[in-house]
Formats: sequence, structure tokens, C-alpha cells
Amino acid sequence: MEPDLFTAAAEDRQEKDPASSPLAVRMRPRTLDEVVGQQHLLRPGSPLRRLVGEGGGGPAGPSSVILWGPPGIGKTTLAYVVSQATQKRFVELSAITAGVKEVRAVIDGARRSSGAYGRDTVLFLDEIHRFSKAQQDSLLPAVENRWVTLIAATTENPYFSVISPLLSRSLLLTLEPLTDDDLRGLLRRALTDERGLGGAVTLPEDAEAHLLRIAGGDARRALTALEAGAGAALDKGEAEVTLTSLEEAVDRAAVKYDRAGDQHYDVASALIKSIRGSDVDAALHYLARMIEAGEDPRFIARRLMISASEDIGLADPTALPTAVAAAQAVALIGFPEAALTLSHATIALALAPKSNAATTAIGAALADVRAGLAGPVPPHLRDGHYQGAKKLGHAQGYLYPHDLPGGIAAQQYAPDKIHGKRYYEPTRYGAEARYADVVERVRARLRGDPPPSGDGPATTSS
Repeated sequence: MEPDLFTAAAEDRQEKDPASSPLAVRMRPRTLDEVVGQQHLLRPGSPLRRLVGEGGGGPAGPSSVILWGPPGIGKTTLAYVVSQATQKRFVELSAITAGVKEVRAVIDGARRSSGAYGRDTVLFLDEIHRFSKAQQDSLLPAVENRWVTLIAATTENPYFSVISPLLSRSLLLTLEPLTDDDLRGLLRRALTDERGLGGAVTLPEDAEAHLLRIAGGDARRALTALEAGAGAALDKGEAEVTLTSLEEAVDRAAVKYDRAGDQHYDVASALIKSIRGSDVDAALHYLARMIEAGEDPRFIARRLMISASEDIGLADPTALPTAVAAAQAVALIGFPEAALTLSHATIALALAPKSNAATTAIGAALADVRAGLAGPVPPHLRDGHYQGAKKLGHAQGYLYPHDLPGGIAAQQYAPDKIHGKRYYEPTRYGAEARYADVVERVRARLRGDPPPSGDGPATTSS
């Protein structure tokens, strides 16, 4: 890196007095082998291994990379490890404070360093999604000509936030969320490592579980909360970070919730049943409990999508698109902002008119199929697009609905064994009332009943 006078002074102080640095900083990995998680990016020969010199250079030198993932899972850490391990000149910029002027200065310095000393430059650009298109364009010549090797970090989907020319000239590396096991190992290392707490305190199982919940997969948050809890315990002369001390230190009550046990299913069940019962306040309460317990937002979103079809269906045809949009948004943004999206969808579903007609319809149809009520497809509906089909009587006598008034042909569609059975029984709630009218008219036309006087095409748009 190329620190200024103030940065150099701060780093010198941290070196002389490590305790002055936050625990998350002190516990930063020094080598790729100490990195927690992301093992899929750290195999021998990977781009990150090559960046630190574990591989060849020249025409097959390491490519520029874009690191994509939610906060606190190791993007900046990986860049820091590269800065410590590489023999290359390392420069760090943040898109929050830097602009085109700073980028060009780095590129000019890289060209001078390469020409005068044969020393390559690695540029770490944090929060690249905050750069405008023009600012990102300024990186293209340097990346394309390898005047710099770019490591760019982003929490937003790079297919939307990074320009295509820069994406095509870089390798996109997706960081996976840290698991509880990853964070547990990190916390235990921080408790015993001399760079961390050096065995000054212990962490009982219930306090550790609470730390994992409030961390939400964020290593920085986990270490910051541990440091606060340890400080509170030591101030009281205690050698153990109890759950009570931890709650007081981070000002966040422990939610009694085990994501791998009964509470996981009980609270999820209560959320869905509250939505089904149209109790929006109870639904929001259970949603909040799941969020606070560190539940995977994608799991919550999947439950909402199921609820939209199971309990609402055609009573509100917008319910499923709302739930699907929420799931897509959650996958893109993650917590904490995903809480807003999940709240949006939960409220919409709880207040929507309810119908389980789609659920009971497929259930009844499946029950008949499993009971053996299938039977052969009527001959006039069979495929007639192959040689010999006509001789077998396939597709003969089929009436093309588009050629008939109203677009409905009075002919048999179901196999003989279930001909005339009704599976879909629409309610009169919400928008499904319209479908109830339509389905009765359609069934009458399929039976060959004469349409009522003045009855037009029986479609869902009538």
C-alpha cells in the first residue's frame, strides 16, 4: 500500500500497541491459509493464489478479479492478505471517496513502477458499484493492458452494477456466506489467539450461540460483538462472557430460537398460519423473531412464496408475483435491507383475500391419479404428427377451439375414468369471484350446453 503520513502513523501505533486496534482488525488473516470460508476460491492455482505469487506470470499472469458477496464475509480481508503476501506494489482505493483523478494517478504510478523497476501493481478498489459508468470506464485501459491487476469488491450484483466491458476483462469470483461453523471457528480462535483476547475470557455455549445469531453470517459483526462482551465481562472482573453480559454489551436480547431445532419450524409455522389467518401484526412479530434469530432470508422468502399459492391463490393473483419479487430482491440485497422487503411481502399476503382452492384442486387431482384413476388419453387428443398416427385414429375428430365461436369446443378432454369430475372449486373471495363465474360458463360450454342469450366468449378476461 502507499499510505499517507497519517495512515503511516496510525499503522505504526497499531504495530507498537496491537490492543489499540479493533479485534476484527487484529484477527485479520495473515495468509490465505488462515482465511475463514471461501475454500472454493483458495484451491491451488486459483486466481487469488496466483495473485500472491503462487503461480506463473508473463502472458499467463493472474487476471483482474471482481469479488462479489454480502458484507462481512471476507472481500476486504482477501485483498488485505494479497497486500501482505504479494511482492507487487499494492494500492487501495475506496469508490466512496476516490474518483477518476485518483484512479488515473494510480495508473500513472503503475506504469512508472513497471517501466522503471519492473514491479507490477495490484489495485484494490472497494465498493466499485459506487463508481459511475464514466468512472468505471477510466479503469478499462489499465485492466486491458495489465498496467494494473484490479481486485474490485462489491456487495451488489455486478451484472447490474459493473459495466460489461470491465466484467468481460475480469474474473468474477462469488463469495459464499459464512456458515455458523466458519464463524464458530473464528470466534474460538479470537478467544485464544495472542492477537485476539489471548485466553483472557471464555465463552459459554449459550453466549456463543447468541453471537452466531446476531452476527448473521458477518465475521466483522461477530468479532465486534465478542469484543464488546469480553470488555463488559472484564470490567466486572469476570473471566466468562455470560449471555447476560453479552446482551448488556450489544444491547440486543437473545431470541430463544434454534435454527436447527423445533423453534425453527414452530416459528415458521406460526408465521404462515398468522398470514393465513390475516393477522398482519402477529405475522410481523414472527417475521421479526426469524430475522433477529439470524434465519436465512431466502428460507423466509420461500415460505412466503408457498403461502401465496397455498392460502391466497386466485383470490389475489398479485400475491404470488409479490412473493416471487420479494425472493428475488432478498437474493440480491441480503440483510439488513432484506428485512424491509420481507415485511412488504408479509403485510401484502396477510391482508390479501384468502382462498385455498388451488391447493385443494391439485390435492384432489393427485389423489385420483395415485388411486389409479388415470386411463388412456382420448384418441382425438393424442399426437397426430407422426407417420401412421392417422391409421391408429390419433387426433381424428379433434375440434380446434380457435375456429369456433367463443373459443371453446364441446368435446371430451379428460380420460373416461374421471370425465365430469370437478377438482377446482373457486371461492367467491376477492378476485376469485370472477374466476368462479368464468369456470361455470366454460364447463357448461364443454358439456355442449347452449350458451345463454347474448353470452360472449367465456374467457378469464370477460
